[in-house]
Amino acid sequence: MSGGNRPNPVLWLWYVYGGRLPERYREWVLHDVTCRTWALRHIARVFVQVSPGLLVLLLPGPLWITAMCVVGGLLMSLLYSTSSMVESCETRLVKHGYPLGTGREKRAERQAENDSEAWQRYVERYRS
Repeated sequence: MSGGNRPNPVLWLWYVYGGRLPERYREWVLHDVTCRTWALRHIARVFVQVSPGLLVLLLPGPLWITAMCVVGGLLMSLLYSTSSMVESCETRLVKHGYPLGTGREKRAERQAENDSEAWQRYVERYRS
């Protein structure tokens, strides 16, 4: 799956911060939240969302204290974001016109195909 048209960097940033992309990117959004690397893409979006927090490092004071604050904030944002990763991706899909549950279904279909292929390889290798 190619994922359709890819948004330019400005539109992608809009999408990362929760904006709705134009209709021509609808297929790409589906690909973005259902492809093999969907979880890594979600985590990358989280890193981009919290990156403005790095400006805290410019505040006066001991660098190690502000750095620890940034690291703590990043860890907390990753914890909360990954705990609601599936729901967040479903919300993105609903926002782009897909019915609720589309992402789960697509990922389940892909997993079933992968399991079937793995079972077939197992049978060919060990059960022949």
